[in-house]
Amino acid sequence: MLDKTYSPADIEGKWYEHWETSGAFKCGQRADAEPYVIIMPPPNVTGSLHMGHALDNSLQDVLIRFERLRGKDVLWQPGTDHAGIATQMVVERQMDAEGGPTRKEMGREAFLERVWKWKAESGGTITGQLRRLGASCDWSREAFTMDEPRSAAVRTKFVQLYKEGLLYRSQRLVNWDPKLKTAISDLEVEQKEVDGNFWHFNYPIDGEEGRFIEIATTRPETMLGDTAVAVHPEDERYGDLIGKFVKLPLVGRLIRIVGDEHADPEQGTGALKVTPAHDFNDFEIGKRHDLEMINIFDENACINENAPEKYQGMDRFEARKAIVADMEAAGFLVKIVPHKHMVPYGDRGGVVIEPWLTDQWYVDAETMAKPAIEAVETGKTKFIPKNWEKTYFEWMRNIQPWCVSRQLWWGHRIPAWYAPDGTVFVEETEEAAYAAAKAQFGDDVTLRQDTDVLDTWFSSAMWPYSTMGWTGPEDAELPDLKKYYPNTTLITGFDIIFFWVAR
Repeated sequence: MLDKTYSPADIEGKWYEHWETSGAFKCGQRADAEPYVIIMPPPNVTGSLHMGHALDNSLQDVLIRFERLRGKDVLWQPGTDHAGIATQMVVERQMDAEGGPTRKEMGREAFLERVWKWKAESGGTITGQLRRLGASCDWSREAFTMDEPRSAAVRTKFVQLYKEGLLYRSQRLVNWDPKLKTAISDLEVEQKEVDGNFWHFNYPIDGEEGRFIEIATTRPETMLGDTAVAVHPEDERYGDLIGKFVKLPLVGRLIRIVGDEHADPEQGTGALKVTPAHDFNDFEIGKRHDLEMINIFDENACINENAPEKYQGMDRFEARKAIVADMEAAGFLVKIVPHKHMVPYGDRGGVVIEPWLTDQWYVDAETMAKPAIEAVETGKTKFIPKNWEKTYFEWMRNIQPWCVSRQLWWGHRIPAWYAPDGTVFVEETEEAAYAAAKAQFGDDVTLRQDTDVLDTWFSSAMWPYSTMGWTGPEDAELPDLKKYYPNTTLITGFDIIFFWVAR
């Protein structure tokens, strides 16, 4: 006799297990059939399903089941992402709640063992939920961005890009999270509107007693790192000042007045203080005018030794108050104007992000974007709906170097080793690095490996082919790679078109 009410828990679990164990979801069972491939955007191993996942995976499952019924050799590739910052934070919070040692007290190797233990015990929540949702993926191929095949692929690709000149180490501005003490991606930055101020200061013109140029800033503490004042070259108010110098208050450094089109005559006073080491727009101005880049913050966003001694060691906001008070006492404060503006916060650390000048690893995204742009222009890759192509092109044609290093422990450790004189050797293994060092120096030297790890998006960008068995160029003829790559369809939220789809 049929039950009066339908109990999905009794029915669905039983049949899903039958489908999975019988191999109903496996690819490769129709050897001569046309392939149809969707790679699942790998959800964070720390996560659990939300409504976005439910929609996204339901749409994928509809297409997968439809094409399977049409007789195609269907592969829906599942797996999870190691989620560098998110996972490290989860484990550190757990350790803190237990009252145990901190990550740094524990040491890198012991901490990583703890993370892998957590992953084994708690990292399967989201894949269990996908099964409960009925997702008909080929679970026999389930992958993880930090399993050994994917890790080998990442090491190979890093070395390959480095030796092709497409990956390099450079000093540039990054989004720095002073709480987590790591660079973070634009995706991990939230813009929040805050009630702030425009502080208007007078900077005295050098050699012209009683003459000043008035600037306005929302971040007075950064003035300690100013290396120029910029005005628009066609702003008649300042035409005679371009090329002259001002004496930076509180510091005493002479800084140049430059003509630059980024300065907006309609905003503020039309004169812009330039701090190349702590503002992304100022960094570009600094490059155009060959300005000195003075980093005045340490990794905690406290004032460092490059600023006057009085402010050294102060937190940035404590320094802000002290600087405003000192500028007022010296007669350089003109006025304070309340001003609502957007301030960047780290989405995980929850503190204000600081643009910070530091050495990081970068990918030459401009060069690598060219074939990706061409693929969409020629119709090889199609966006549905088509209007998202405009957003894609806007991002890709204005792309900046991609910072791929993170100051974390959980993730793919960068395969770079440094000799005592700073020479870097980028190789897939430590043994290869030592061999390269001996070949260069003619003698044995002690090498130290880079302590940074790669941005999570680096390994997930390789997901479409690393899940097909690619670990290096020698794998180009692998049957799975030849059959299932390039993939057929990708279904994602629009928010990761740039961060994942394009890459």
